[in-house]
Amino acid sequence: MRARRPPKRQPIPWKKLFALARTVRLRAYAPYSKFRVGAAVLTADGSLFGGCNVENSSYGVSSCAERNALCAAISALGAGAQRIAALAIVTQTEQPCPPCGMCRQMLAEFASAGLPVRSRTLKGRQASYRLQRLLPSAFSARFL
Repeated sequence: MRARRPPKRQPIPWKKLFALARTVRLRAYAPYSKFRVGAAVLTADGSLFGGCNVENSSYGVSSCAERNALCAAISALGAGAQRIAALAIVTQTEQPCPPCGMCRQMLAEFASAGLPVRSRTLKGRQASYRLQRLLPSAFSARFL
């Protein structure tokens, strides 16, 4: 009897992720900061979901693109059904922007520490991260 090989991991479709993030960025509601962000997540089953930032005059109520993309995936597929496999972010800044602290913590709930995160500017400048480097000591259910 031959041992079964584990299924081959599919390559991450970064081109599609960045295209979606760039598209949804145009839908951002950012009348105060003018800082428009688009994000796209890839789920373990290969589904793509996008989100843009939505500001509020009470700044603390604002919601980041990364969290909105994550929530779109969870809303469509259910929290227990999927894990996030990759995240792409697009901003208009000169330097690529990593996710904020709140987004990093939210990602830690639904992705592994090795989650690949890539951020790109409109001019094509890119930075790559792993979630564990962005949030080395994530708070998790193991502390509860």
